[in-house]
Amino acid sequence: MDLPANRFKARLARGEVQYGLWSTIPDPSAVEALAGAGFDWMVLDTEHTAVEVSAVLPLLQAMAPYPTAAVVRPWVNDTALIKRHLDQGAQTLLLPYIQSRAEAEAAVAAVRYPPRGARGVAGTMRAAGYGRIAGYHAKADAEICLLLQVETALALSRLEEIATVDGVDGIFFGPADLSASMGHLGQTGHPEVRGAILDAITRLSRLGVPAGILTQDADFARATIDAGARFVALAVDIALLVRAADALIDRFRG
Repeated sequence: MDLPANRFKARLARGEVQYGLWSTIPDPSAVEALAGAGFDWMVLDTEHTAVEVSAVLPLLQAMAPYPTAAVVRPWVNDTALIKRHLDQGAQTLLLPYIQSRAEAEAAVAAVRYPPRGARGVAGTMRAAGYGRIAGYHAKADAEICLLLQVETALALSRLEEIATVDGVDGIFFGPADLSASMGHLGQTGHPEVRGAILDAITRLSRLGVPAGILTQDADFARATIDAGARFVALAVDIALLVRAADALIDRFRG
């Protein structure tokens, strides 16, 4: 049994644009249905949802037959928490609220086995094919993809020192928290916020570090791609559901 290749990480390294979807509905059937839509990647969010660590496993299993890459977002940058997600098979992690180089270095250490990191060692977990993947521990680090969220004005001021930590595969911008940090709470489309994000994407492009974002504004999504963003989430599952339901009843009630 071979270790699965991380297609998302490989495409990120090649500079390809990958389109994503945000999953917040903690149900395997919903995730399975969305995984068949054709998005390149999909976030399984545990930060702003009711999804606990054990609930992520059936979501990963529901996605497994599809080419859509699973990106798991833990709720905090914590070594023990990260270990649990990795052990049950997550290969790409998106860690929220990274504020410094030290926090970025801690995240890198958490996803790597010793002597390069601090990931705890086990042998019969799902990530290792329940023990069937020969040499898993020697090969695992190469297929782990680590994405860090920069979502405050302070983090933006430290962007280069965070992004250049060895082992960081991409930087993701969180417009909601960033807008609040910049004094524009609830205004993710504020010109100052958008200007800061586009400038940051340009800075990352100069460094050769992939940038990503979630935006449900199609025009801004295209603007971020033009600036250099390479992994762009276009929608949130619950928002798609709510908009479709609202539109349907509005058509009939006029």
